[in-house]
Amino acid sequence: MVAGELVQEHLRADTGAPDDVTAGRKSPGPGGARPAADFHPACGAGDPEELEAPPDEREAMLPSAGGGGEAAEADGKTLETKLYRRRFAVLTVFSLYSLMNAFQWIHYSIITNVFTNYYGVSNDKVDWLSIVYMVAYIPLIFPATWLLDRRGLRLTALLGSGLNCAGAWLKCASVSPDRFWVTVSAQVICSVAQVFILGLPSRIASVWFGPREVSTACAAAVLGNQLGTAIGFLLPPVLVPNTPEDLELTGHNISIMFYGTAVVSTGLFILTVIVIRDRPAVPPSQAQAVLPGSPLEDYSYKQSIINLMKNKAFVLLLVSYGMLTGSFYSVSTLLNQMIIHYFKNQELNAGRIGLTLVVAGMVGSILCGLWLDHTKTYKVTTLVVYILSFVGMLVFTFTLHLDNIYLVFVTAGVLGFFMTGYLPLGFEFGVEITYPESEGTSSGLLNAFAQIFGIIFTLIQGRLTTDFDPFAGNLFLSAWIFLGVVLTALIKSELKRHNVNMASESNNLQALPPECPGDGPAGNKTNGVQLEPSLGFARETSL
Repeated sequence: MVAGELVQEHLRADTGAPDDVTAGRKSPGPGGARPAADFHPACGAGDPEELEAPPDEREAMLPSAGGGGEAAEADGKTLETKLYRRRFAVLTVFSLYSLMNAFQWIHYSIITNVFTNYYGVSNDKVDWLSIVYMVAYIPLIFPATWLLDRRGLRLTALLGSGLNCAGAWLKCASVSPDRFWVTVSAQVICSVAQVFILGLPSRIASVWFGPREVSTACAAAVLGNQLGTAIGFLLPPVLVPNTPEDLELTGHNISIMFYGTAVVSTGLFILTVIVIRDRPAVPPSQAQAVLPGSPLEDYSYKQSIINLMKNKAFVLLLVSYGMLTGSFYSVSTLLNQMIIHYFKNQELNAGRIGLTLVVAGMVGSILCGLWLDHTKTYKVTTLVVYILSFVGMLVFTFTLHLDNIYLVFVTAGVLGFFMTGYLPLGFEFGVEITYPESEGTSSGLLNAFAQIFGIIFTLIQGRLTTDFDPFAGNLFLSAWIFLGVVLTALIKSELKRHNVNMASESNNLQALPPECPGDGPAGNKTNGVQLEPSLGFARETSL
């Protein structure tokens, strides 16, 4: 789904290696910071006073087993980081097949009246072709994130792209008024594909991009999904105009759209097989260099979920992200019905308004990603964008009925700039406050809550729109978005990943020596990964 899905933040430090240049950090020698063993009295050295750090500052992480970072640091060698040009190809291919999946999500809803007439079904049946994306995501996100953690990025990407291709071809067989069940089956396959797509932006950004690029890369990955939604708003009304008196012509137009989608999806699947890899040979950042290259033997997916649900800041983000992103899904699904209610026979403009909403959001996503890379003000940026999304929703709600289609274009653009622009912010903020837990797991949970709220909001807003008018449905969403603003303001922001990158540069990041694997308080261990104190912890002011 829309990027939705799509999508957590990878903190970038203000220092990073240029493209294709290897950067190494040597362990401090005599006269510099102490070697790792000096920090552990149990190993026979160290000043206890230097060992003490406030509990909330014990987050600079190093693997207690299995990773290359520990051995390198303990032996006085370098932690190499390197950026590969291939990262741009990986990002581009992912963004394109994510685009096609988002296009297939929305291309029914934006011409609801055409499909209800062609298949002889009611509006709510066509709405379910969009809602099925949300329904499928909730139970399948847990096995999907487990697969991402255990089997890696490549297999997950192949499943997402492959299933999306299969669903597109099955739709080609559904072009007949009596084959609605075939198109439903095809859409279910596409909805399963998006489970293996929406959680990947943060993973791709983390494992392929450097500290200065990670937020922008995540925003760009989410951008592909948003662009697919935008094209899904624009092309279907053009390719499949409303011709209720000629079902044969309608079927011909639908088949052109379906076959075009299938051919493009096939080409992107082939590119996925060629381009996508699990990770580069050398990690792109210190935050990745200190992580194990593969899941540790004592890694527990269940424990990772438990750790995330015990993180109060992340739980608040889950709910607030779900509310705003769910509102976006609801507005996207019901946009055609809202516009047609006030502006008769304006299917084409309904698609253009949807395009305006998403394109403005794409601009917002990129600008927010660049801003985060420059400032690292995750909490403040997220809160400000959330507040402006609430204001945009109110303006859209109170101007939709004024019988001015051009005004609707403007208000939809403002709403989309902030509401859609928020999507990558939520991903990036989530990664930051949950590091070193898996980006796939945290982004998967964020997307799951977005789907839950999207289902609830779409069903309730759809009923309010049908029984009353779009004003009632939009007012309902506005109330929930306001509640999300309050919850976002309560989030305590601790930039854990950013702290690791900065600690590396200041030589505060130290590895536990192998002979002391059990040292350190229990609170510093995160699911098979050992956390060790850093002397400087970056925290944003909690509002």
